[in-house]
Amino acid sequence: MSERKILLVEDRQDDIDLTMRSLKENKITNKVEVVRDGVEALEYLFGTGAYAGRDPKDLPAVMLLDIKLPKVDGIEVLRQIRANDVTRLLPVVVLTSSKEERDVINSYKFGCNSYVRKPVGFEEFNKAIGELGMYWLLLNEPPVV
Repeated sequence: MSERKILLVEDRQDDIDLTMRSLKENKITNKVEVVRDGVEALEYLFGTGAYAGRDPKDLPAVMLLDIKLPKVDGIEVLRQIRANDVTRLLPVVVLTSSKEERDVINSYKFGCNSYVRKPVGFEEFNKAIGELGMYWLLLNEPPVV
């Protein structure tokens, strides 16, 4: 891992803007790569398609993954990255507005490290992003592969 970057997988521009604003307000200055659907997330991670030539071994420190994505949903993204030797250990935080119990169960079943519901209000969301950043970027010790 050359730098501790964040991969944000989110299709809604409002949620992207909100996340970026929260990261900035929490003084989390890590580079953030944004992809907008499940296909793009997989291409980014595996260095294929639009990301051909990107080193797939240069993984982000953490991936913030929405579940309700176009083309390929977040559960399928999880399934595919956990089935691949290079991406199997990538820390994945499901960050979603879904309140469906089956989404929580399937997220853990397919290997998410954490499931966080997006709070509705900005202050709560801002606090959640700050805590996620503190934990996953500063406190968590990722495996070296």
